[in-house]
Amino acid sequence: MGTPPVSTKPYHLFAAFLTCCAVCTAADATPRTNKKPPPAKSAQQSAASGPAYAEREDAMAAASDIASRRDLSPDWVRRAIASAHYSPQIAKLILPPAAGVAKNWRLYRSRFVEPIRIKAGVKFWQENRDSLDRAEKQTGVPPEIIVGIIGVESIYGQRMGGFRVIDALATLAFDFPAKHPRALERSAFFRAELEQFLSLAHRTGVDPLTPLGSYAGAMGMSQFMPSSWVRYAIDFDGDSKIDLFHSPTDAIGSVANYFKAFQWQAGMPTHYPLRFDEGKLDLDGLLASDILPTFSVAALAAKGVVLDGAALQHPGPMALIELQNGEAPRSYVAGTENFYAITRYNWSSYYAMAVIELGQAVARAMKP
Repeated sequence: MGTPPVSTKPYHLFAAFLTCCAVCTAADATPRTNKKPPPAKSAQQSAASGPAYAEREDAMAAASDIASRRDLSPDWVRRAIASAHYSPQIAKLILPPAAGVAKNWRLYRSRFVEPIRIKAGVKFWQENRDSLDRAEKQTGVPPEIIVGIIGVESIYGQRMGGFRVIDALATLAFDFPAKHPRALERSAFFRAELEQFLSLAHRTGVDPLTPLGSYAGAMGMSQFMPSSWVRYAIDFDGDSKIDLFHSPTDAIGSVANYFKAFQWQAGMPTHYPLRFDEGKLDLDGLLASDILPTFSVAALAAKGVVLDGAALQHPGPMALIELQNGEAPRSYVAGTENFYAITRYNWSSYYAMAVIELGQAVARAMKP
């Protein structure tokens, strides 16, 4: 394979990722959109304002290490990382909310389950019904979950991010904010993602300075991190390319494939309503395992959770899901293994519920 270019002029083509093989080893049939990448002005605006990594010995050492372990051209990797820029904005955005800021599920929900996304979701579902149905038949993942994911992640491709992926990943690999409680762990994660990104770019012939994504380096309608793109993205429209930026069909198939890999169980609800028997309630014990499904129906009952109807026949483990509502009373549901599968996309119960409820809202709006 020839050495791909490393441009010094950012622009928005992502053609090389589109030539990725059908099962890259991550983030419809119908009508394939002809949506064009944003104009070059956006790429220039997204360029980081901080210094380039060309003079950073640790970054250049990492480049040599990546090249050696991935069998890549050392000069190509060094030029790519040398052209990345530190972004103070990205370093700020990655930090968690300030201590003392109360979580608020109702406020969080209102950002995603709202008229603009619901209307866009209806259009997306209508245009891609065949692909959604095919994905469900092959993986068991229902359309409303896939629609919920793509809606929450990118408003169905309307907002896929304006940061250069190389800047985002380099910033978080080499300058992850030390004040973050898991700074060392997260820095190592992003260094691995930078490696995956460069390896994928080299393999597919893309200029690594051109792709745009989120401040964390996630890409496409499904907002897959590079490792997710490599592991789970598939060519679902059969054109011998993987295009999560412009092909709704590929995005649908890849999201479904992601959940299949995380043991999505066809026909299983994501969660059940519940109430508490205050006399028996062991809330601390129920929350000790966080969102990991741990308790049988009988175990939940023994700790004061009252379930009704179909929930009483649920065959697998469940978790007590707690959603804070600011100063208002907290909300609780019993999350199943499928709820947990959604949190593998983003490790947050608030995120999972937003995906579920957006998908449900779009499904309701689809009905005449």
